[in-house]
Amino acid sequence: MDILGKRKIWYTISLTVIVIGLLFLLINGLNLGIDFNGGTLMEFSFEENVSTEEVRGVLEKIEIAADSKIQQAETAGEHGVIIRAKTLESEEIVAVDNAIRDEFESAEMLRTEMVGPTIGRELRVNALLAMLAASIAIVAYISFRFEFRFAAVSIITLMHDVLITVGIFAILGREINTPFVAAILTIIGYSINDTIVIFDRIRENMKMMHKVPFIKQANTAVVDTLPRSINTSITTLITILAIYFFGGASIQTFMLALFIGMFAGTYSSIFVASPLLVTWQEKISK
Repeated sequence: MDILGKRKIWYTISLTVIVIGLLFLLINGLNLGIDFNGGTLMEFSFEENVSTEEVRGVLEKIEIAADSKIQQAETAGEHGVIIRAKTLESEEIVAVDNAIRDEFESAEMLRTEMVGPTIGRELRVNALLAMLAASIAIVAYISFRFEFRFAAVSIITLMHDVLITVGIFAILGREINTPFVAAILTIIGYSINDTIVIFDRIRENMKMMHKVPFIKQANTAVVDTLPRSINTSITTLITILAIYFFGGASIQTFMLALFIGMFAGTYSSIFVASPLLVTWQEKISK
Protein backbone atom coordinates (compact mmCIF):
# COMPACT_ATOMS: atom_id res chain seq x y z
CA MET A 1 0.00 0.00 0.00
CA ASP A 2 1.61 3.21 -1.20
CA ILE A 3 -0.09 5.53 1.29
CA LEU A 4 2.59 8.21 1.43
CA GLY A 5 3.05 8.26 -2.33
CA LYS A 6 -0.49 9.64 -2.59
CA ARG A 7 0.01 12.27 0.09
CA LYS A 8 -1.13 15.14 -2.14
CA ILE A 9 -4.58 13.53 -2.23
CA TRP A 10 -4.71 13.36 1.60
CA TYR A 11 -3.54 16.98 1.87
CA THR A 12 -6.28 18.07 -0.56
CA ILE A 13 -9.00 16.25 1.40
CA SER A 14 -7.88 17.81 4.70
CA LEU A 15 -7.53 21.32 3.30
CA THR A 16 -10.95 21.11 1.62
CA VAL A 17 -12.71 20.15 4.88
CA ILE A 18 -10.79 22.78 6.88
CA VAL A 19 -11.47 25.58 4.37
CA ILE A 20 -15.20 24.79 4.23
CA GLY A 21 -15.33 24.81 8.03
CA LEU A 22 -13.46 28.12 8.23
CA LEU A 23 -15.83 29.69 5.68
CA PHE A 24 -18.83 28.71 7.81
CA LEU A 25 -16.95 29.98 10.86
CA LEU A 26 -16.36 33.37 9.23
CA ILE A 27 -19.94 33.64 7.94
CA ASN A 28 -21.91 32.25 10.91
CA GLY A 29 -19.40 32.43 13.76
CA LEU A 30 -19.45 30.00 16.68
CA ASN A 31 -22.60 29.24 18.61
CA LEU A 32 -21.11 29.94 22.04
CA GLY A 33 -23.19 28.63 24.94
CA ILE A 34 -23.83 30.35 28.23
CA ASP A 35 -20.64 28.79 29.58
CA PHE A 36 -18.72 31.35 27.52
CA ASN A 37 -21.19 34.18 26.90
CA GLY A 38 -22.91 34.12 30.26
CA GLY A 39 -26.65 33.78 30.73
CA THR A 40 -29.34 31.58 32.26
CA LEU A 41 -30.26 28.01 31.31
CA MET A 42 -33.54 26.39 32.31
CA GLU A 43 -34.60 22.85 31.48
CA PHE A 44 -38.21 21.67 31.62
CA SER A 45 -39.73 18.22 31.13
CA PHE A 46 -43.27 17.45 29.93
CA GLU A 47 -45.36 14.33 29.77
CA GLU A 48 -46.79 15.41 26.41
CA ASN A 49 -44.91 16.46 23.29
CA VAL A 50 -44.35 20.22 23.52
CA SER A 51 -42.79 22.06 20.57
CA THR A 52 -40.19 24.82 20.86
CA GLU A 53 -42.63 27.21 19.13
CA GLU A 54 -45.23 26.62 21.84
CA VAL A 55 -42.65 27.42 24.51
CA ARG A 56 -41.51 30.51 22.60
CA GLY A 57 -45.12 31.68 22.50
CA VAL A 58 -45.28 31.47 26.29
CA LEU A 59 -42.02 33.42 26.66
CA GLU A 60 -43.26 36.11 24.29
CA LYS A 61 -46.14 36.79 26.66
CA ILE A 62 -43.69 37.68 29.43
CA GLU A 63 -41.30 39.45 26.99
CA ILE A 64 -38.32 37.11 27.38
CA ALA A 65 -38.39 35.29 24.03
CA ALA A 66 -36.37 37.88 22.07
CA ASP A 67 -32.99 36.92 23.54
CA SER A 68 -33.78 33.26 24.17
CA LYS A 69 -32.76 30.07 22.39
CA ILE A 70 -35.07 27.10 22.79
CA GLN A 71 -34.26 23.52 21.82
CA GLN A 72 -35.78 20.09 22.27
CA ALA A 73 -34.24 17.72 24.82
CA GLU A 74 -34.98 14.14 25.76
CA THR A 75 -34.95 13.79 29.53
CA ALA A 76 -35.51 10.55 31.43
CA GLY A 77 -37.71 9.19 28.65
CA GLU A 78 -39.98 12.25 28.70
CA HIS A 79 -40.27 15.24 26.40
CA GLY A 80 -38.38 18.35 27.35
CA VAL A 81 -37.03 21.71 26.28
CA ILE A 82 -33.95 23.70 27.20
CA ILE A 83 -34.22 27.49 27.35
CA ARG A 84 -31.06 29.57 27.10
CA ALA A 85 -31.61 33.24 27.80
CA LYS A 86 -29.73 36.37 28.77
CA THR A 87 -28.84 36.64 32.44
CA LEU A 88 -32.18 36.66 34.29
CA GLU A 89 -32.98 37.91 37.75
CA SER A 90 -34.52 35.48 40.24
CA GLU A 91 -37.92 37.14 39.75
CA GLU A 92 -37.72 36.59 35.99
CA ILE A 93 -36.81 32.92 36.47
CA VAL A 94 -39.84 32.48 38.72
CA ALA A 95 -41.97 34.25 36.09
CA VAL A 96 -40.79 31.84 33.38
CA ASP A 97 -41.42 28.84 35.62
CA ASN A 98 -44.94 30.04 36.48
CA ALA A 99 -45.77 30.86 32.85
CA ILE A 100 -44.64 27.43 31.64
CA ARG A 101 -46.54 25.64 34.42
CA ASP A 102 -49.70 27.64 33.74
CA GLU A 103 -49.60 26.71 30.05
CA PHE A 104 -48.58 23.05 30.47
CA GLU A 105 -49.89 21.21 33.53
CA SER A 106 -47.25 18.46 33.35
CA ALA A 107 -44.33 20.91 33.18
CA GLU A 108 -41.54 20.41 35.67
CA MET A 109 -38.38 22.50 35.96
CA LEU A 110 -35.44 20.11 36.17
CA ARG A 111 -32.56 22.53 36.54
CA THR A 112 -31.49 26.15 36.40
CA GLU A 113 -27.94 27.27 35.67
CA MET A 114 -26.58 30.81 35.74
CA VAL A 115 -23.21 31.99 34.41
CA GLY A 116 -22.10 35.60 34.62
CA PRO A 117 -20.30 37.29 31.68
CA THR A 118 -17.10 37.64 33.74
CA ILE A 119 -17.00 33.91 34.41
CA GLY A 120 -17.70 33.31 30.73
CA ARG A 121 -14.66 35.37 29.74
CA GLU A 122 -12.51 33.52 32.28
CA LEU A 123 -13.66 30.19 30.87
CA ARG A 124 -12.71 31.27 27.34
CA VAL A 125 -9.25 32.33 28.49
CA ASN A 126 -8.75 29.19 30.57
CA ALA A 127 -9.83 26.98 27.64
CA LEU A 128 -7.23 28.59 25.37
CA LEU A 129 -4.55 28.36 28.07
CA ALA A 130 -5.33 24.66 28.60
CA MET A 131 -4.86 23.92 24.88
CA LEU A 132 -1.70 26.04 24.76
CA ALA A 133 -0.23 24.24 27.79
CA ALA A 134 -1.06 20.85 26.26
CA SER A 135 0.64 21.86 22.99
CA ILE A 136 3.80 23.09 24.74
CA ALA A 137 4.03 19.88 26.79
CA ILE A 138 3.62 17.78 23.63
CA VAL A 139 6.35 19.69 21.78
CA ALA A 140 8.74 19.29 24.72
CA TYR A 141 8.02 15.58 25.14
CA ILE A 142 8.26 14.62 21.46
CA SER A 143 11.34 16.79 20.88
CA PHE A 144 13.05 14.99 23.76
CA ARG A 145 11.93 11.50 22.73
CA PHE A 146 12.29 11.92 18.95
CA GLU A 147 13.37 15.08 17.09
CA PHE A 148 11.99 18.60 16.81
CA ARG A 149 10.59 17.91 13.32
CA PHE A 150 8.46 15.12 14.79
CA ALA A 151 7.17 17.56 17.41
CA ALA A 152 6.42 20.27 14.84
CA VAL A 153 4.52 17.81 12.65
CA SER A 154 2.58 16.59 15.70
CA ILE A 155 1.39 20.12 16.51
CA ILE A 156 0.33 20.70 12.90
CA THR A 157 -1.58 17.42 13.04
CA LEU A 158 -3.33 18.40 16.26
CA MET A 159 -4.26 21.78 14.77
CA HIS A 160 -5.73 19.84 11.84
CA ASP A 161 -7.92 17.80 14.22
CA VAL A 162 -9.07 20.83 16.21
CA LEU A 163 -9.86 22.90 13.10
CA ILE A 164 -11.91 20.09 11.58
CA THR A 165 -13.87 19.58 14.80
CA VAL A 166 -14.53 23.30 15.30
CA GLY A 167 -15.33 23.73 11.60
CA ILE A 168 -17.92 20.93 11.55
CA PHE A 169 -19.52 22.35 14.70
CA ALA A 170 -19.72 25.71 12.89
CA ILE A 171 -21.30 24.01 9.86
CA LEU A 172 -23.86 22.22 12.07
CA GLY A 173 -24.46 25.29 14.22
CA ARG A 174 -23.94 23.22 17.36
CA GLU A 175 -23.32 24.92 20.67
CA ILE A 176 -19.77 25.35 21.96
CA ASN A 177 -19.59 24.85 25.74
CA THR A 178 -17.24 23.52 28.41
CA PRO A 179 -17.92 19.84 27.54
CA PHE A 180 -16.76 20.73 24.02
CA VAL A 181 -13.44 22.03 25.42
CA ALA A 182 -13.09 18.83 27.46
CA ALA A 183 -13.69 16.86 24.27
CA ILE A 184 -11.01 18.85 22.41
CA LEU A 185 -8.44 18.09 25.13
CA THR A 186 -9.42 14.41 25.00
CA ILE A 187 -9.04 14.44 21.21
CA ILE A 188 -5.56 15.96 21.54
CA GLY A 189 -4.51 13.17 23.89
CA TYR A 190 -6.02 10.43 21.73
CA SER A 191 -4.61 11.74 18.47
CA ILE A 192 -1.08 12.29 19.76
CA ASN A 193 -1.03 8.78 21.22
CA ASP A 194 -1.86 7.24 17.84
CA THR A 195 0.66 9.49 16.09
CA ILE A 196 3.46 8.56 18.51
CA VAL A 197 2.85 4.84 17.88
CA ILE A 198 3.50 5.45 14.17
CA PHE A 199 6.46 7.74 14.84
CA ASP A 200 7.99 5.10 17.10
CA ARG A 201 7.79 2.56 14.28
CA ILE A 202 9.32 5.09 11.87
CA ARG A 203 12.23 5.59 14.26
CA GLU A 204 12.77 1.83 14.42
CA ASN A 205 12.72 1.60 10.62
CA MET A 206 15.24 4.45 10.35
CA LYS A 207 17.69 2.22 12.27
CA MET A 208 16.80 -1.10 10.63
CA MET A 209 16.26 0.18 7.08
CA HIS A 210 18.86 2.97 6.94
CA LYS A 211 19.79 2.13 3.33
CA VAL A 212 16.16 2.51 2.21
CA PRO A 213 14.74 5.97 1.26
CA PHE A 214 12.92 7.71 4.10
CA ILE A 215 9.57 7.61 2.29
CA LYS A 216 9.70 3.81 2.24
CA GLN A 217 10.72 3.69 5.91
CA ALA A 218 7.75 5.86 6.84
CA ASN A 219 5.30 4.09 4.51
CA THR A 220 6.27 0.69 5.97
CA ALA A 221 5.66 2.05 9.48
CA VAL A 222 2.22 3.39 8.53
CA VAL A 223 1.19 0.11 6.87
CA ASP A 224 2.49 -1.98 9.80
CA THR A 225 0.51 0.04 12.36
CA LEU A 226 -2.60 0.46 10.16
CA PRO A 227 -4.57 -2.50 11.63
CA ARG A 228 -3.90 -1.28 15.16
CA SER A 229 -4.99 2.28 14.34
CA ILE A 230 -8.18 1.23 12.54
CA ASN A 231 -9.25 -1.44 15.04
CA THR A 232 -8.71 0.86 18.03
CA SER A 233 -10.59 3.71 16.37
CA ILE A 234 -13.56 1.61 15.26
CA THR A 235 -13.97 0.19 18.76
CA THR A 236 -13.83 3.66 20.29
CA LEU A 237 -16.16 5.24 17.73
CA ILE A 238 -18.82 2.53 18.18
CA THR A 239 -18.80 3.19 21.93
CA ILE A 240 -19.06 6.94 21.37
CA LEU A 241 -22.03 6.50 19.02
CA ALA A 242 -23.81 4.29 21.53
CA ILE A 243 -23.39 6.88 24.30
CA TYR A 244 -24.41 9.69 21.93
CA PHE A 245 -27.74 8.05 21.05
CA PHE A 246 -28.56 6.53 24.43
CA GLY A 247 -26.72 8.73 26.94
CA GLY A 248 -29.12 11.67 26.99
CA ALA A 249 -29.05 15.24 25.69
CA SER A 250 -26.70 16.58 28.36
CA ILE A 251 -23.74 14.55 27.05
CA GLN A 252 -24.43 14.76 23.31
CA THR A 253 -22.20 17.79 22.65
CA PHE A 254 -19.25 16.06 24.30
CA MET A 255 -19.80 12.79 22.43
CA LEU A 256 -20.37 14.45 19.05
CA ALA A 257 -17.15 16.45 19.40
CA LEU A 258 -15.33 13.27 20.43
CA PHE A 259 -16.67 11.36 17.43
CA ILE A 260 -15.66 14.04 14.93
CA GLY A 261 -12.30 14.67 16.59
CA MET A 262 -11.31 11.02 16.95
CA PHE A 263 -12.29 10.29 13.36
CA ALA A 264 -10.19 13.28 12.27
CA GLY A 265 -7.39 12.21 14.65
CA THR A 266 -7.23 8.71 13.21
CA TYR A 267 -7.20 10.13 9.67
CA SER A 268 -4.47 12.66 10.51
CA SER A 269 -2.26 10.09 12.25
CA ILE A 270 -2.28 7.91 9.14
CA PHE A 271 -2.68 10.34 6.25
CA VAL A 272 -1.28 13.66 7.52
CA ALA A 273 1.45 13.22 10.17
CA SER A 274 3.74 10.78 8.34
CA PRO A 275 3.22 12.42 4.93
CA LEU A 276 4.25 15.76 6.47
CA LEU A 277 7.41 14.14 7.81
CA VAL A 278 8.22 12.86 4.33
CA THR A 279 7.57 16.30 2.79
CA TRP A 280 9.79 17.89 5.47
CA GLN A 281 12.58 15.36 4.76
CA GLU A 282 12.36 16.01 1.02
CA LYS A 283 12.66 19.77 1.56
CA ILE A 284 15.75 19.25 3.77
CA SER A 285 17.37 16.90 1.26
CA LYS A 286 17.09 19.38 -1.64
